[in-house]
Amino acid sequence: MTAVTTATAVAGKGLVGDANFGKRKRQVLLIDSETLSEFELNPGDVRENVTIANFEISQLTPDDQLMVGEVVLAVTGPCAPCDLMDELRPGLRSDIKGRRGVLTTVVRGGKLRIGDPISLAQGEPATSASGDTLSA
Repeated sequence: MTAVTTATAVAGKGLVGDANFGKRKRQVLLIDSETLSEFELNPGDVRENVTIANFEISQLTPDDQLMVGEVVLAVTGPCAPCDLMDELRPGLRSDIKGRRGVLTTVVRGGKLRIGDPISLAQGEPATSASGDTLSA
């Protein structure tokens, strides 16, 4: 993973430059910075594409859509921890189960930028969350 200040999202494909671009349902992985801090991880360690702050991603369901700046992401579900977690730290796969973040697909493409506001695409805006880091 390479940290970037902006990323281009393409509807139905993911983030330009990402290893999963156009290949899989795992187009964009979001995780919250609070979880990373709790497990003493750095942005990008769990191969997330977007690290966010002050937003309760554990409450998101597959029916939800998020606006991140000008991009609309559809939540597909939680990201199951893989063997990479135990490569980072023995036992992490088990410890982080249910908290590795959420997988999304790109519904409407555009530019993602560090600091972009994040809100639910339908309904009331989320709390004042913003993107902390991006990686592709």
